[in-house]
Amino acid sequence: MARANRRLTRGSRYGKYVDGPDPLAPPVDLKEALDAIGEDVMAGYSPEQALREFLRRGGRHQSGLDDLAGRVAERRRELTQKHNLDGTLREVKELLEKAVLAERKQLARDALMDEGDRALAQMQLDTLPSSAAAAVSELNGYDWKSSDARADFEKIKDLLGREMLDQRFAGLKNALENATDDDRAAIAEMMRDLNELLEAHKRGDDTEEQFDEFMAEHGEYFPENPQNIDELLDTLAQRAAAAQRMRNSMTQQQRDELDALAQQAFGSPELMQSLSQLDGNLRALRPGENWGGSEGMEGSEGLGLGDGTGVFQDLADLDQLTEQLSQSYDGSRMDDLDLEKLSRQLGSEAAVDARTLQQLEKALRETGTMKRGSDGQLKMTPKAMRQLGKALLRDVAERMSGRRGARDLRQAGAAGDLSGATREWAFGDTEPWDVTRTITNAVTRAVGDRTAGAAKGVRIEIGDVEVQETEDRTQACVALLVDTSFSMAMDGRWVPMKRTALALHTLITSRFRGDDLQLIGFGRHAEVMDIEQLTGLEAKWDKGTNLHHALLLANRHFRKHPNAQPVLLIVTDGEPTSHLEANGEVYFTYPPHPLTVAYAVRELDNSMRLGAKTTFFRLGEDPGLARFIASMAKRVGGTVVAPELDDLGAAVVGSYLGSRRGDDGLDGASGGSFDDMFGRGWGRWG
Repeated sequence: MARANRRLTRGSRYGKYVDGPDPLAPPVDLKEALDAIGEDVMAGYSPEQALREFLRRGGRHQSGLDDLAGRVAERRRELTQKHNLDGTLREVKELLEKAVLAERKQLARDALMDEGDRALAQMQLDTLPSSAAAAVSELNGYDWKSSDARADFEKIKDLLGREMLDQRFAGLKNALENATDDDRAAIAEMMRDLNELLEAHKRGDDTEEQFDEFMAEHGEYFPENPQNIDELLDTLAQRAAAAQRMRNSMTQQQRDELDALAQQAFGSPELMQSLSQLDGNLRALRPGENWGGSEGMEGSEGLGLGDGTGVFQDLADLDQLTEQLSQSYDGSRMDDLDLEKLSRQLGSEAAVDARTLQQLEKALRETGTMKRGSDGQLKMTPKAMRQLGKALLRDVAERMSGRRGARDLRQAGAAGDLSGATREWAFGDTEPWDVTRTITNAVTRAVGDRTAGAAKGVRIEIGDVEVQETEDRTQACVALLVDTSFSMAMDGRWVPMKRTALALHTLITSRFRGDDLQLIGFGRHAEVMDIEQLTGLEAKWDKGTNLHHALLLANRHFRKHPNAQPVLLIVTDGEPTSHLEANGEVYFTYPPHPLTVAYAVRELDNSMRLGAKTTFFRLGEDPGLARFIASMAKRVGGTVVAPELDDLGAAVVGSYLGSRRGDDGLDGASGGSFDDMFGRGWGRWG
């Protein structure tokens, strides 16, 4: 019997998890978010802007705020274009026409009726005004001969009463269908008690006991189950304000018709008096609600007063969701998103998408990826920079893996000092095993594999083996010079340049810790930058390409490390057009002045005398630039590479690794001499 009780039906075993986030759902993809945010930061966005842009766009398999906002706008458009506001009037006219038709039939077939009475009744029906409200008012004292006609006419009064109540209390239209006198009396009592409670609250002398007594007596009319007077007020005021907005959206003729008909509700004006008192109390207690708005409802499907009020509440919800999804107001947060409203308006999938975005933002902040600095601005943490750099380095490794003679970055420093890090063994590795990690991996795997029990012991498999990473003993002193002139940003080279710098920085700080990298940006003047400064650098309209100043800083860096191998890497898309004067001022001219070129050549010669291995990375197809850089490289025995932008990172990293091995690893390039470009005599400036 117990076993039978434990048996689950198919319906109870399988179903959507709706109580909070799905515990079996995959974790949010921080890698994709970090890559996208890092890309935007390198393009010049602030980290705050980059985070917001990602949340707006979403990911490959994740809807963003813009997509959700678009669906909200489409839902709003659907509601306004589908409906119009004459549903109740149309229903009243249909009941009126039905009653009049039934009465005419009765008059025609009643042979015993006095002809004078028949003619008078027919004349009264024939002269009914076209206005439904006026016709109902005129027929209010009519002596109906047909019982069916009388019943249909009474339905009009009943309908109006139910619609008026449904505007303020959702669901009462259906609940009060075929209502008895006792039902109407109960409603009237509830309205009196409610207005007394609100009047007391307005005076400030209401009590919790008074609210509890009211709910105990009339709680059935409030399915929202408010827990206190404020929740009750919020519920009532939101619906009453929606009813008022619906009224504001009607034509004057529609309003006049409904006002006249409302006096017939339940055959008594008392209902309208109570509702009017209720609206006054709600306006006074909740003036901040939108009581003055309106909508253009141009559809073909008529809305009754109750259903229309619900639609106007939906429109208000959609407007709130639009504002929340915009995240454009001061102090906006992803936690502001009302997931319950989103689910109600767009479905559970939309709420899941929004919850995922909330979790993503929270994870980015709580995992140390992004934090606020002392100035209150959101910043990428060093941890985030490392993660982003590793992703870029993996991309570089994949691009290099297809190049002839390329070095696998995973084997960087394969024959040197132990770095303290380990990694999974790969075919061709000669590094020593990390025995502790290898055995731990084998034991962990065996515990999880029930088929590998204690009787078989612990068996080491290839996937368990980890080797100790090493660092190359040859120390390098690296200077990466990157052109930060405006042309780099204008021609789409800004982000690839930053990605390259970050990939090289990550490689050296993680695999070649003995090497010393200096990042130097050069535009109108040059500046030593840390990686965070360079990746966050915004493009500026600043004329000048000061290679002379950049080489001065690079040579100073080389001189500080006399026992290291100097490696000079220069990324540029233009000839030098500025240099430093003796007084420290920047001299700029275009086309390049021979003196500017000479200063750059002199410092390049100094780099050669310091033993630097030089590689130029030429961006762009300008023939003059190609001849100039080729001549510079030829002068110092350097190398020229003209990579595609997507391959810039692989080219720079490959050159660095080749310089550490004692070869360039790249195809050289040659070109014309400086005499060809600037005429004979340029050398006197050298």
